[in-house]
Amino acid sequence: MNKEKKSLNGTLTYSAAKDRVDRVDPYGFERSEDFDFESYEELMSEYLVVLTRRSIKWSKLLKRKSKVQKNFKLKRYVRKGIPNEHRALIWMAASGAQNQLEKNPGFYQSLLVGQHDPKLVETIRTDLNRTFPDNIQFRKTSDQCLQKALYNVLLAYGHHDPAVGYCQGMNFVAGYLLIVTKDEEKSFWLMDALLGRILPDYYTPAMLGLKTDQEVLGELVKLKIPRVGQVMEEHNVMWTLVVSRWFICLYIDILPVETVLRIWDCLFYEGSKILFRVALTLIHHHQALIEQSQSLPDICEAFKQMAQGPFVEECHTFMQKIFTEPGSLSMATLTKLRETCRARIAAQES
Repeated sequence: MNKEKKSLNGTLTYSAAKDRVDRVDPYGFERSEDFDFESYEELMSEYLVVLTRRSIKWSKLLKRKSKVQKNFKLKRYVRKGIPNEHRALIWMAASGAQNQLEKNPGFYQSLLVGQHDPKLVETIRTDLNRTFPDNIQFRKTSDQCLQKALYNVLLAYGHHDPAVGYCQGMNFVAGYLLIVTKDEEKSFWLMDALLGRILPDYYTPAMLGLKTDQEVLGELVKLKIPRVGQVMEEHNVMWTLVVSRWFICLYIDILPVETVLRIWDCLFYEGSKILFRVALTLIHHHQALIEQSQSLPDICEAFKQMAQGPFVEECHTFMQKIFTEPGSLSMATLTKLRETCRARIAAQES
């Protein structure tokens, strides 16, 4: 293929046009200088076939339906991926956020008027420019800059749930919700579903829910991938050191955008156990890499490497694997492990 920027008659070549279009991904994120377009195009040529097929099936499923109800067929569809044009609708319905929005008309707007906590305002404002600096939609120079919407969602949530207020990590979650929904009020109610019901105590000052789930993952690894558990114990590695960002950022900036969105499809529908399925799949698939580690830095590097490459980029195959590789994972098992780990943490901190 001709790599010249312009052809002899002065018109833009395919390569030059490609540079302009492909510099940014469909969600507004700038691609790195060493982005492998060839591999990406090969991957997308296959994935677009899947997307087109799923989109047709979803359109038929949702045809003439004003309400979306959870059932086995919808769950199966969600696991195979929600087309972006239907994501906001399904996330809202599956998480209970739509129900809350309809029950509380005008509530979101009411949180934005009146007096605001100056400390909350200052903390949120400090983080605005740090939120996705590589995404053109969050730049002040953008035609439809999402920074103001992000500020509003975080401010409203901080007043809605004073026990949480605002902590780092929430800005990235709210940012992703805005990228998908393009709607402040929907993003607010999805935040409410995530932080209030799906992941309670993840973002409170004590972060007890987050600490508990990291320990639960450690227990699950001992049960399901014992050799890795042994390596972690031999090198005295605390799970929080290697997986805290996985959980607090819900895999944002850890895994590729499309893969994160596919994980979130299932997270909103099936709840927090999806986070464990993803973590166990990553660890199980890279078991040999972890076992080769000779030191703490080696283990940290192994966990960094496992979030890169074709295994996580091929999101459709990856999502199929999270429901097979870890084996069975019931909510009853998680609940029991959470009770044990929470009690242990509380005893340690008392």
